[in-house]
Amino acid sequence: MQVAENKIVSIEYTLKNNQGEVLDSSVGNDPLAYLHGHHNIISGLENALAGKTVGDAFSVEIPPEEAYGLRDESMTQVVPRHLFQGVDEIQPGMKFHAEAEHGVNVVTVIEVKGDQVHLDANHELAGETLHFDVVVKDIRDATAEEIEHGTTTECVCLLFCNSNKKPRILLRGFLCVCCARSGWNERSWDL
Repeated sequence: MQVAENKIVSIEYTLKNNQGEVLDSSVGNDPLAYLHGHHNIISGLENALAGKTVGDAFSVEIPPEEAYGLRDESMTQVVPRHLFQGVDEIQPGMKFHAEAEHGVNVVTVIEVKGDQVHLDANHELAGETLHFDVVVKDIRDATAEEIEHGTTTECVCLLFCNSNKKPRILLRGFLCVCCARSGWNERSWDL
């Protein structure tokens, strides 16, 4: 069986940046399972996996345009501190959910200056060329439910959710379908 649309594909991977630093890896953990052809992972990796079979091992370099995009300085913003009601201490590096025109975005606090909070809605890997070492571990037909929901029944989101699985950074966004369906919103504030 080959990797193709509507197949659940399980991969073992190691992700590195241009400096060779390991950013994430599934080695030693469960493989990452995703629904192929439904934009569950970055497009460059999904394209590189197309046509592969179980046991195939390969390395691929993914440019920013096929990963998390180029950095966009228009996605930074300064907002008043009072919008973070219920948050006692705001520190650089904290992440929050913010309502945006096209849904919910995750924003990262860059800096806090007095009553002003500087935010960045760029993905943390925006502008980065990514290097993957991948082994295809399993391929199976997706169930009708998985195809309907557009995702595997396994949660692999960036944030910890009710499934208690180790978070992964491969998804295009930050909140997986299962988390959104369950209404999970820990540490979420409307900004």
